[in-house]
Amino acid sequence: MIKKSLQKTLLINIGAFILVLILELLSGWLIRERFDSTYNYFDWALGYAVYIMGLIWINHFVLIPFFLDKKRYILFVILLICSIIIAASLQANSLALVRVNKYFFFLLYSTCTGMAAFFLRRNIIIQRENAEKEKLQKEQELTYLKEQVNPHFLFNSLNSIYSLARQQSLETPDLVMQLSELMRYQLESSKKDSVLLKEELEFIENYLLLEEKRLSKRCTVEFLIDGDLLELRIAPMLLIPFVENAIKHGAQSTNEQSTIDISMAIKNNTLYFCVVNSKPSLVVASKRKGLGLENVKRRLSLLYPNSHLLKIEDKEKTYQLDLSIDVSVSTQKKTRND
Repeated sequence: MIKKSLQKTLLINIGAFILVLILELLSGWLIRERFDSTYNYFDWALGYAVYIMGLIWINHFVLIPFFLDKKRYILFVILLICSIIIAASLQANSLALVRVNKYFFFLLYSTCTGMAAFFLRRNIIIQRENAEKEKLQKEQELTYLKEQVNPHFLFNSLNSIYSLARQQSLETPDLVMQLSELMRYQLESSKKDSVLLKEELEFIENYLLLEEKRLSKRCTVEFLIDGDLLELRIAPMLLIPFVENAIKHGAQSTNEQSTIDISMAIKNNTLYFCVVNSKPSLVVASKRKGLGLENVKRRLSLLYPNSHLLKIEDKEKTYQLDLSIDVSVSTQKKTRND
């Protein structure tokens, strides 16, 4: 990596020197008759190019890093002006003030132009590095959040099957197989950036069927889908935490009759997801704070910035969550990856 960076810097400097040499040749083209020979003409242009690039290199590799970047501004200005005066005196081959002034202002202009190009390039490099760091940090955070989903979902599902096993339900073996299928989908989808929306909704539907068997008749679950799913895609395991939350803090936390209404609609590539669950009349405060909702909120902010809206209404008897996502974002990302 360091070798490539040095090679790139060397090529840029060689290119800059050639560019300055060409500019000097062009600037002296109209007065080339004043030179005794073509050799003298090229020698004059090469001399100017060497002086200009020498000043620029001294400024870039010595004065800027050792004085300007270390906030020694006065010393930087003094050394820069002194170096330009020395270069102008040598180029003028005289200490005559008029000739030195002429070369001084010309070399000052060239040096300032080189500084502008230097800072522009450095700013572009810094912005690119910051963008790469931000992208890497975002990918690492998403990977961490995605890995949290697996144990969280498995923990909730095992709790459901454990309660049925304690009741010695004959459906327990079937539910274990059903859970294995759910886990299979989760493990496969966790390797992807996005999945088909219809596959994600099928996963939610199968999970609800598993929970309905455990909750028996004391919970009524409605799951409605409206709109054409087409080939729309969504980030995997993004909606299931809202469903888990409705079951855990609704039907699972009470022996009273409860309801869970889930609806999903697609309009103009926008997904509208709504979950409403009844709340028990007596709420027991939990000592452990769930990670599911906080996890999914963070994933939404990273995956769908400025393209989602999450609204939660915690009322006396119901808990309602409304989420809208521009799912065309996931579809576009998948198309670009393909």
